[in-house]
Amino acid sequence: MSNLIKLLPDAVANQIAAGEVVQRPASVVKELLENSIDSGASEVQLIIKDAGKTLIQVIDNGCGMSEIDARMSFERHATSKIQETTDLFQLRTKGFRGEAMASIAAVAQVEMKTRRVEDEVGSKIIIEGSKIKNQEPVQTPQGTSTSVKNLFFNIPARRNFLKSTPVEMKHIIDEFERVALTHPEVHFKMVSNGTETFNLPLGSLRQRIVGVFGKNFNQKLVPLDENTSIVNITGFIGKPEYSKKTRGEQFFFVNKRFIKSGYLHHAVMNAYDDLIQQKNYPSYFIYMEVDPSTIDINIHPTKTEIKFEDEKSVYAIVNSAVKQSIGKYQVAPSLDFETETSFNVDPPKLGDEIKIPQIKVNTDFNPFEREQNPKGSIKGSTGKSSFELPKRSVDQQSALVDLYQTNSSITIEEESEKEEEQELVEVESKQKFFQLHSKYIFSQIKSGYILIDQNKAHERILYEQFLKTLSTNEGVTQQQLFPISVEFTSGDFAVLEEIWDEVQLIGFDIEKFGNQSIAVNGVPADLRQTDIPTLFEEIIEQFKNNKGELKLNTRESIARAMAKSMAIKNGKKLRDNEMVLIIDQLFACEAPYFSPTGKKTVITITLDELEKLFS
Repeated sequence: MSNLIKLLPDAVANQIAAGEVVQRPASVVKELLENSIDSGASEVQLIIKDAGKTLIQVIDNGCGMSEIDARMSFERHATSKIQETTDLFQLRTKGFRGEAMASIAAVAQVEMKTRRVEDEVGSKIIIEGSKIKNQEPVQTPQGTSTSVKNLFFNIPARRNFLKSTPVEMKHIIDEFERVALTHPEVHFKMVSNGTETFNLPLGSLRQRIVGVFGKNFNQKLVPLDENTSIVNITGFIGKPEYSKKTRGEQFFFVNKRFIKSGYLHHAVMNAYDDLIQQKNYPSYFIYMEVDPSTIDINIHPTKTEIKFEDEKSVYAIVNSAVKQSIGKYQVAPSLDFETETSFNVDPPKLGDEIKIPQIKVNTDFNPFEREQNPKGSIKGSTGKSSFELPKRSVDQQSALVDLYQTNSSITIEEESEKEEEQELVEVESKQKFFQLHSKYIFSQIKSGYILIDQNKAHERILYEQFLKTLSTNEGVTQQQLFPISVEFTSGDFAVLEEIWDEVQLIGFDIEKFGNQSIAVNGVPADLRQTDIPTLFEEIIEQFKNNKGELKLNTRESIARAMAKSMAIKNGKKLRDNEMVLIIDQLFACEAPYFSPTGKKTVITITLDELEKLFS
């Protein structure tokens, strides 16, 4: 019997490694940009076509490579960053495992041109699917230019898993921003389909943040600075009043490497406790410098997660630094509860006569002598009115009683999912709807009473309306008197481009207004008065959550996002006719008893259940 275990061919091994390293075009962008930074480049240009599916090109003016190094860079586990095991615990560079270029070459057509400053001519290499097609001398500027064409050309199944162009473009922008924010000393450019998306000259960190997220961002930031023996922290945090519904502007960097950390995010959010609204997120750009031997950055293939040696201490320091910055720059209002304001008087001037305070007492006042005046107010013996009694006649008292005894009713048919007998739920007349705590709608029925959550009920109503509108293309637009301009970050604008058609179908009349802005010329006809920029923030945030966590299709996801964002919020006082309309529309829905997220919209309490509460 022959032996069964054999070494994999290099081409197959590279494709397996590519499954970890190259998940989408953004993965290639990340690896190439990091290589340029490690080469010492002061200028880096990223060129993209078709969201990286056709072309990803990175050009830098770094140190370049010799002919042999250029060839070796495409071999597996070939790297200049580490020589022995101990080097893994002293890493200061970006890429170090030596799999990136080999993995990229395994799933794409790659052309590299590179030249060192001391060489007269450079080297050109063409590789397709791990096979070197050509290597020859070439005239090229100092540095390296790497072109990755037709990603996954030899793995059609992987290419089919790529998302739409706006989605892939958003991931590319995310990776570009993370590298650009880490290195303000490098001039970055990004060009997509011939259009310049970013042009970020070298400058300070604050200038880089403003360059990435827009000039209006400058007024939103306050600096962060904390030095300890465990970690040194610098950067910027956003003022609480500029917190947003979206979560796209939260960044942690450790030793100039972007990381994700829910644990440290909690430390920041805890520092903002009671300063921002629930489900709002502040912006923060937090840069941490630690001893490389106290962290492990090799626990995840994309190196976006790291392990701290003393994680609890880092949490406490981050939390303290953010709180200190908020207080130091008077971002939050402060009150001195220990100061007695009644003693805050100016000292007497020289020569002023000091008078003893006089106390005036009405000796004729008798609290036991009261009289009812003809108008219904109660007077003390002084004759001055203390308070007014509510004026209600006997006829009005009777009218209130009659309100509960009205016999007219609206019949609503409730269908059981288990095909049980249909039960008629009789809701009393329109005058019998009451709002509780500006959150619930209360109404009597023959068997007891019902409570309706106004927010969840309206969500269900809007969700089904939007689904119908998206299916029938019947959205109605109400034109604005003046267009409203809304500015987005690059990532959020890419998300908006993905749902552009659906947003228009629902009734928004929008057009592009600059690179990352839109002009809103019209809104859905039934849209209540609202803050349009905030509404778009909420729609984008909800859409990202629905797509990422629930894996919903685009139309269902946008319908949920719109319904969640536009539904009547708890705390909103409703008029009688509004409550009637909500109930009528709710029970006309296909699934009236549950919100789009599966939570109850209606609770019924029978008289028997109510009676038991008093037994």
